[in-house]
Amino acid sequence: MRPVEPQDAARLLVVHGDGRLEDAHVRDLPRYLNAGDVLVFNDTRVIPAALKGVRPARDEAGSDVTVDINLVERQSSAQWLALGRPGKRLKPGDTIRFADEFAATIADKRADGELLLDFELEGTALDAAIEAHGAMPLPPYIARRRAADRTDRETYQTSFAGSDAQSVAAPTAGLHFTPRLLNEIDAARLMRQQVRLHVGLGTFAPLKEEQIQRGKLHEEWRQVSDETATKLNAARAGGHRCVSIGTTALRTLESSATPDGTIEAVSGPTDIFIQPGYTFRATDALMTNFHLPKSSLFMLVCALMGTEVMQAAYAHAIAEKYRFYSYGDACLLLP
Repeated sequence: MRPVEPQDAARLLVVHGDGRLEDAHVRDLPRYLNAGDVLVFNDTRVIPAALKGVRPARDEAGSDVTVDINLVERQSSAQWLALGRPGKRLKPGDTIRFADEFAATIADKRADGELLLDFELEGTALDAAIEAHGAMPLPPYIARRRAADRTDRETYQTSFAGSDAQSVAAPTAGLHFTPRLLNEIDAARLMRQQVRLHVGLGTFAPLKEEQIQRGKLHEEWRQVSDETATKLNAARAGGHRCVSIGTTALRTLESSATPDGTIEAVSGPTDIFIQPGYTFRATDALMTNFHLPKSSLFMLVCALMGTEVMQAAYAHAIAEKYRFYSYGDACLLLP
């Protein structure tokens, strides 16, 4: 599975609050918005978090094991949480060698299968090694069909990504925005602002019953600057809409808003869980890709638009053969 070329040629299903549906393309986005509306992007950068290595044989009778590692969350300058396959062949104390002078030791194996990796390198040296030897962490439904390649270094990274590489999955709605589309957005006198949320694999994981009961998700780090908060508040006070580009941008905004809808500057973790019944404080519209059923992301869009409206929209998208998930098409939700 590859994205369409150019990426702003992807289809766009426009979903109105009254249930009306319009078939369009991402490049049509400006005509559904008004001058002065603000598009809010997540400018996080994805690291090439998929590593292939070898666990050397433990004794003369054993054999080397090829290992696939997906980095999940940085713990310190030399330590990462990760997922590893084949999990049954990995245990604490094992060394995984990725390249000459690039290896890690499994410090711990947790009950959920996550590995705590202690790398021999640290800081910028470790970052450089990951950049040199890693591949883009494509979602499993793509990775099962093909390996990530050099093309994915561009297509699985937004054109406006900042320099701080911390995410292990892309804010996929932003992948549609080519330099051409960004120029057309500017020409339409739409405003652009950026927030940052470092995307973890938990964003896309199936929901657990305890998460629903607690009303909290996994934690992810996010940031809204003073300047961005000031401009967003001014725009909304002037009657303009705040349009989140992707669910990570939306979660960032909602977790930074006060009960009266004022967006505050923040920096730190959030575990906000948005589900039907939630009252939105800082979001007036959302552009997002199509999500897995029974996921927190589908619950989020149902909270914004209503479950019946979104079920009908998804049924239409399936019937019209829209492409789902990370390299797929998108929908614009206008409550």
